[in-house]
Amino acid sequence: MRTETDGVKLNFRLPRFLWKTHKAPDKMQTYEQTYEQILQAKLYCEASRLLIEREERLFGEMQDPEAATGHQEEVTELEACRRELLVLVLQTLRLSLGPVEVGGAAALVSAVKAVEQEEAQDQLWGQRDQTPPAWRPCGWKELHDSTLRGLVEERIDSPSAVPPTNQVAQSSVQADVCAMGRQLKEDLLQVASVVRSFYPPEHNICHLYVEAYHRTFSARLRKIADFGLEDKDCKFLLLWVNEYYPQVLQKTELAAEMDVAALGKLLPEELLKPLEDQFLSGQQEELNMFVGRILKDAKDKWNKGEEPTREDGFFVSPVSYDIIQLINGMVTLAEKVVGDLQKAQTITRQLNDFMQRFKSFQNDVMKQKKTSSQPVVKAHLGCIQQFRDILNMKRHLFTEEVWNDCLHVLTDMKLSAQEYLLKPVHEVLKPEYRKLGTSDWLNKNLFTSLLDGIEKELQGLQGSIGSCHQELLGKLHQEVTVEYVRRLLKGAKLKDEEQQVKACKTVRDNAESLHELFVKMGSEDVWLKDILTKIAEVLRLQDLPAIQIQVASLGADYPDLSEKHVSALLKLKTNLSKADRRSVTDVLSVISGSGGREAAPTFFSEVRVK
Repeated sequence: MRTETDGVKLNFRLPRFLWKTHKAPDKMQTYEQTYEQILQAKLYCEASRLLIEREERLFGEMQDPEAATGHQEEVTELEACRRELLVLVLQTLRLSLGPVEVGGAAALVSAVKAVEQEEAQDQLWGQRDQTPPAWRPCGWKELHDSTLRGLVEERIDSPSAVPPTNQVAQSSVQADVCAMGRQLKEDLLQVASVVRSFYPPEHNICHLYVEAYHRTFSARLRKIADFGLEDKDCKFLLLWVNEYYPQVLQKTELAAEMDVAALGKLLPEELLKPLEDQFLSGQQEELNMFVGRILKDAKDKWNKGEEPTREDGFFVSPVSYDIIQLINGMVTLAEKVVGDLQKAQTITRQLNDFMQRFKSFQNDVMKQKKTSSQPVVKAHLGCIQQFRDILNMKRHLFTEEVWNDCLHVLTDMKLSAQEYLLKPVHEVLKPEYRKLGTSDWLNKNLFTSLLDGIEKELQGLQGSIGSCHQELLGKLHQEVTVEYVRRLLKGAKLKDEEQQVKACKTVRDNAESLHELFVKMGSEDVWLKDILTKIAEVLRLQDLPAIQIQVASLGADYPDLSEKHVSALLKLKTNLSKADRRSVTDVLSVISGSGGREAAPTFFSEVRVK
């Protein structure tokens, strides 16, 4: 196989200055043949050593720079030999990144050693107090480095790396960048796996090549970035800067040899920022367009009177799923493209605007009493939950401001949806609520009709996905319990111990029945039973200290219990004096001053008393 050194004419006869090293003229041809064979065998290190030895004989022992005048012919021949050898060494070095031929590795190693020998000789002359030959310092090390840098530029400008057969159609910009990138990758891996072995470790040849490729590739990309790029080319260029190129440098073979981070970015900030702005702006517009289209589709279906589809018996809407997939995919991609999560998050900064439009759509659904309104709102509860999940589980996708604003809107939407679904239930149950706390409630079994009404209405609440339905049941459970306590506190007075004990038993029985019904239907708010049980115990107790202890226990468990609530409860017990009631309510101030009440659930703040 031909190489770049083929064709170099070695019409190289043994220089006369080498003749003088041999006393037998009849052996001259033998030595001439030996030296020529050294060059033809590409033993450049040995050739350099012979030339340095002759240089030392001619100049090393001379104190007078004029002493070499009588050997001018030999000096001229020596200089010519040096130039010839340098040409061969540099030609060999230029083969470093090509396929290694038989004997090619040895020639490269010999060329590298020749450069090192010449560098050492330059340093030796620098230490001497005499005039060096005209070619010293020869700077072969600098020529070595500049030759390899030039080789790198040639290979980047005329890449020969073969593209993959399954490569998709690319723009001219993408094709050019890909070609340069493939060449860079192949060459650097060649350096790490092969070329590095030609050099001693202290030469740090990997560093030289990586720096050269980084500088050259960067310069070419700068030229490309200087021109206006289409969005797809802009994205592609950023991907190379922030993902593909760093992956090449992080290859184990290269990363172990140098500080990759010290190289910096392929493009400077003044070129990167316009590209990033262009990409992020395009992504934001694309996200807003798709989000708007998804919401419009949902509105169109509702306007046509279509009910949401059912999955496993639950009403579902594709709004949240589709938008979540978009956001997750686009922010994740943007982070790779721009190499910065905070910058990538900016494409979601208008998400709060979408949430507001989604909330407005839900409000329209609730105002217009269509047959499909309740199914749509039940489906929305699932959407709201899915949006909350993505905001909490993948918080890194959003800026702090967007995260807070969206959660606030979603909370409002959930509460209004629950209120919309539960309001008709309370309207139906209102006649039964009115009986609570009355004399008839105490003396007759009226609570059963309330339980029957609740169970019947619970059937109509079904349709939301499991967790949302469970939360809706829990809210109804709490609201019914709140209404029960509110009616009880303003109910009929209990004149004596007998009525108070009877009221205690009634409240306990009601608490148990209510608990069993809601737990059977799926509520997990079992703590509500405890409130009614503790209230019932206050009604039963007659001993003032015992009442104080029971109220203290109730206040400790539920920190929003106020003096008004306690006073209203105690007023039911007409056998307690105003002073007695005062002594009991004073217990709350002692509890509130002890701290530790904030972690308990709230309940009584929803019970309005005069």
